[in-house]
Amino acid sequence: MTADLRRSILAAIARDGSNVAARLAEQHGVSRQSASAWLAKLKREGIITSSGVGRGVRYQLAVSASVQEVYERAGLNEDRVWRGLVAPQLADLPPNVRDVWHYAVTEMVNNAIDHSGSERISVGMVRDALNTSAYVADEGEGIFLKIQRALNLYDPREAILELAKGKLTTDPANHTGEGIFFSSKVMDAFDIRSGKLHFVHDDWGTDVLLERAADAPGTLVLMRLANDSKRTLQEVFDQFAAPEEYTFAKTIVPVKLAQHEGEKLVSRSQAKRLTMRFERFQIVVLDFAGVEEIGQAFADEVFRVFQQAHPGTRLLPINLTPAVEKMVKRALGGGIPKQDHLEEH
Repeated sequence: MTADLRRSILAAIARDGSNVAARLAEQHGVSRQSASAWLAKLKREGIITSSGVGRGVRYQLAVSASVQEVYERAGLNEDRVWRGLVAPQLADLPPNVRDVWHYAVTEMVNNAIDHSGSERISVGMVRDALNTSAYVADEGEGIFLKIQRALNLYDPREAILELAKGKLTTDPANHTGEGIFFSSKVMDAFDIRSGKLHFVHDDWGTDVLLERAADAPGTLVLMRLANDSKRTLQEVFDQFAAPEEYTFAKTIVPVKLAQHEGEKLVSRSQAKRLTMRFERFQIVVLDFAGVEEIGQAFADEVFRVFQQAHPGTRLLPINLTPAVEKMVKRALGGGIPKQDHLEEH
């Protein structure tokens, strides 16, 4: 069994553990018996497990490592968590993968130590043959409420938009505000849950806001990365650096996060909320994916008023519907800026 075939089988099981043999047979053009033989081999190796029988059998990726610990926050150091709990479980993974985990785990634990005010911090990690997942949880005020209070925001949902922009911290003397932003970008999936809000950076690089019925206390950060990921910290940092510079000078902002449920982006106040802190960046890529239309006042405030007041910040709109493009062009009085400095994200 080749490495590519093995990964394809594991990925199929991770997506859906039912009807796996039939799906694999169709995908790879083999008999169902051959696909079942592949699954039996991986099961003998302890890489996958199954439950049920016959056509009702379901497959799961076997857990190869699982650790968790609860720490007293007072006096805790993030390196202690990394070296004592997480790093030993990742020792055989590629160096770039270990580097990504080192960065993300220590950043998220440090955030919980410095910002949560919680008495305890919980950290856990689970690994299988395909991915490693980890969580950092605290019992504090909750990240979205804390940001709302610190920035005097009207709604805690606005805190998620600020997190997506980057360079956000409630303690500027001791933090740059880069930790959550870059941790969300280096992971395959990154998820923050607090209160009723749920901020997800998913496998496709999309930032999504979800709302839940339950009001969860504290803050829970969930992260997942493929064990054979080719991603490096440097390439992610470089995506958000200005050309020929080594500073965090560029950000990609999902405009949809500024659009609350049932609303359309039409007002100047919505535009001002969107552009808050844009002046801290040299380049702001405005991703309009999921936004069907915008109003004239909103477009004018973003692309004319803000741009005239902050000529040092370049706004680059992408993923425009024809209706949005029409409003942007109207506000700009012509064409849309070229995206010559925008790398694929």
